[in-house]
Amino acid sequence: MQRDSASLDVTRRKLLQAAGAGSVLLAFHLPLRAAPAAGEAKPTFAPNAFIRIDESNKVTLVMPQVEMGQGIYTSVAMILAEELDADIAQVALEHAPPSDTLYGNPTFGIQVTGNSNSVRAFWTPLRNAGASARAMLVQAAAQQWKVDPASCSAAKSAVTHAATGRVLAYGALVRDASKLTPPATPQLKDPANFTVIGQPLKRFDTPDKVNGKVVYGIDVMLPGMKFATVALCPVFGGKVGHVDDSAAKQIPGVQKIVVLDDMVAVTGDHMWAAKKGLDALDITWNEGPNGNVSSAEIWADLRAASQKDGVVAKAEGDVAKFLGQGDRLDEAYELPFLAHATMEPLNCTVQLTKDSCEIWTGTQIMSRVQGTVAQLTGLPLDKVTVHNHLIGGGFGRRLEPDMVLTAVRVAQQLDGAPVKVVWTREQDIQHDVYRPVYRDTISASLANGKIQAWKYRVTGSAVIARWLPPAFQKGIDIDAIDGAADIAYDIPNLQIEYVRAEPPAVPTGFWRGVGPNNNVFATECFIDELAKKAGKDPVAFRRDMLGKTPRLKAALDLAAEKSGWGQALPARAGRGVSIQTAFGSFIATVVEAEVDEHGEVRLRRVTAAVDTGIAVNPDTVIAQIQGGLIFGLTAALYGEITIDKGRVQQSNFHDYRMLRIDEAPQIDVHLIKSGEAPGGIGEAGVTASSASLRNALYAATGVPLRRLPIDRAALAGKKNA
Repeated sequence: MQRDSASLDVTRRKLLQAAGAGSVLLAFHLPLRAAPAAGEAKPTFAPNAFIRIDESNKVTLVMPQVEMGQGIYTSVAMILAEELDADIAQVALEHAPPSDTLYGNPTFGIQVTGNSNSVRAFWTPLRNAGASARAMLVQAAAQQWKVDPASCSAAKSAVTHAATGRVLAYGALVRDASKLTPPATPQLKDPANFTVIGQPLKRFDTPDKVNGKVVYGIDVMLPGMKFATVALCPVFGGKVGHVDDSAAKQIPGVQKIVVLDDMVAVTGDHMWAAKKGLDALDITWNEGPNGNVSSAEIWADLRAASQKDGVVAKAEGDVAKFLGQGDRLDEAYELPFLAHATMEPLNCTVQLTKDSCEIWTGTQIMSRVQGTVAQLTGLPLDKVTVHNHLIGGGFGRRLEPDMVLTAVRVAQQLDGAPVKVVWTREQDIQHDVYRPVYRDTISASLANGKIQAWKYRVTGSAVIARWLPPAFQKGIDIDAIDGAADIAYDIPNLQIEYVRAEPPAVPTGFWRGVGPNNNVFATECFIDELAKKAGKDPVAFRRDMLGKTPRLKAALDLAAEKSGWGQALPARAGRGVSIQTAFGSFIATVVEAEVDEHGEVRLRRVTAAVDTGIAVNPDTVIAQIQGGLIFGLTAALYGEITIDKGRVQQSNFHDYRMLRIDEAPQIDVHLIKSGEAPGGIGEAGVTASSASLRNALYAATGVPLRRLPIDRAALAGKKNA
């Protein structure tokens, strides 16, 4: 066994913070000024990268994070407006341009939206930005009035001197405030005095989504624009052999067939012409070495790898000794490949000339898109412009730049006209960057009704090693062990290991919930089986081992109470519980479900108790938990990507099922009031769902399912789980 890292207490957050340390923080602690927007009134007060105020009293808040349905535009605006004391009803929102220096996520060190950390990563920097600007405006007013700044106050985008009743709007203070030096340590508000944060405000992006005015990347229309769609080799890594385009050229509206080494694109006057032209192509592919890759081979390799000793990410006590004592249980849990299947398919519009490249898209990684396009085209970085749009679903898929690079490669073969490249749903699902397959093996021993030893091994892809190499240290993928290395239970002897096992050919990446997807599922399913072995109620068994995490214990107690835990249910119906500290939030979830004689599952009710610290917008927190639960339950019930002869077998929503509206359960979310700093919430509902569902089915049928999606034949008693 590799013991060199036995003393390394690795958490995803610690290493990402280390990887991200450096210039990113300059945006928050030095007087960097945001450039005025084109056509903006001057002079402009721009004390930092996030705030601009002009003489007309217009307050513009610059969004460092991407809005993809999680409500971050509203939450970021609320944080800034709170400390700035701006009138939230009058502010304008603007998305930040690409800049790791100004808008880099403090956790990652690059400009990226993911890991459910927009609020928790930017909480202090954004508050400092708002408070600093407020202090400068108050100081400017005090200097005009020749009074002590302490005698002035700010509210609703104005400064007031109560003793004399004088009031100056922020716009009137722009010139003088711009001459001042930002305070090094601005005074932040006491949370007791918050007037915006904590209010259930309506989201700023909702009205235009409802009335159809919002422009997603796929909606971009430019004068003279062509449309294109692409075909990639159905086998991973395959190349183009021969293309017969004679039939495609006969289709009205088809303009050009672009043949590259690994893909074929058809451009046309409209999307229908491009799609029909692509369908008419006769393409012969050189499949390459991956034409025989199958799910069976991938799972066999993964299971073999999981039998090997892993790199030790965390070790406490004497696991070997205490595993040999007491009542021992050994099990393994498996999760399949999953596609993202975002509602908005992959797309990108490109205007490429010899001197510049302009891009319209929706991406979670603006600066990385800009940088990779500059590398591809050979253009200077400042000649690549990225216009980011609201995203119709990211889930980690748009943490990759491939859709943009594909569009630019097509544009390189055209005459300079703008081109919109749209992937069909089939290409989107069959050429995704998939959630990895995982196998988690767990051994534990019981003594006096509690866990005395715990050995946990994660086996799967190292996405971090590819995506953020500086964070891959000593063979540990901090994403893969997230939710395992920071286990919440009081266990005196434990060891967490990681085995890197890459599937042949299949590209893997982040998928909503990332590491905690597999670790919360495996841990919480195993805890239920341990509770049964100990002869204890699953809630009581957990409660007895939560001495070091009182916030989680409180959430568990609330979820049990609100769900009616212990109350009678019909035959073949059950309640299942899971708890988690993933993403810095403390959540307990109870799923109530029933199983018919055919193994079909009906979701009856879901109850979640959530302590996410200070809830910036409680309405958004509830909505995100609800949406995350639906997303995770869908994957648990139906989600699986399978490979045969190097090809993904699923292609659209008929064979990659979504939970339908008539199948959705009642969902009750209960927020626990807290004064702690905010945790993450965007993915927390996803990771809370699968173990709770599985445990409900375990309670209903006695069948201990250990892999997803759920096996209906096993639930019906037609085969072993």
